[in-house]
Amino acid sequence: MSAQSYTPSHADFFVEFMPGAFCSGLRTKKAFAVHDVLAKFEGLTRGPKAYTSVQCGRGPDDHMELNSDLVYINHSCEPNVAFDLSSNDRSKWHVRALREIHIGDTLTFFYPSTEWEMEQPFECQCKAATCLGVIKGANYLSINDLTERGFINPWILELAAERDRYMHEQLAVQKLGKAGRKLCVNCGFGFLVSGNQDWCGCQPHEMM
Repeated sequence: MSAQSYTPSHADFFVEFMPGAFCSGLRTKKAFAVHDVLAKFEGLTRGPKAYTSVQCGRGPDDHMELNSDLVYINHSCEPNVAFDLSSNDRSKWHVRALREIHIGDTLTFFYPSTEWEMEQPFECQCKAATCLGVIKGANYLSINDLTERGFINPWILELAAERDRYMHEQLAVQKLGKAGRKLCVNCGFGFLVSGNQDWCGCQPHEMM
């Protein structure tokens, strides 16, 4: 979209068109306090995963086109807004302020807060102290890296927990194969102290 063909969809924002791919951004005409709702997501349409879409669930087809100015909200590793798509009621999906926002500020959100795997990974240019470098999606970040960003949608945290649990289990299986020992039946990760026990001491156990 060019500046000539652009039609604003939200009275409180304006697109700052800049030369170069992905350089334009959305700026605000008004101030917002922390937790204020800047806008509701309206006019969404389901579509394929794309660089313009937003993931709205954990399924492969859970992607929405924004069809509004909000598509110009760029990524930052220290974002000032959150895309909150956590409600089962789509009418409650919204953009919320994570920090105080002043008139003229450029709006940014943390892409991995919605995206498990980015359609187009990119080198982040946010220059924040906590910049993560190449942004490929939440799948490539630790849970700690995710939760430090202010807000992460629930399906992202669920997928990250499942990924970490699977990796832990695979590591335990690899260690088991090398050591030739049995795993604890209680926690599934610790190794048995002796062949006469079925627990590793991971928590208090009453001997029968």
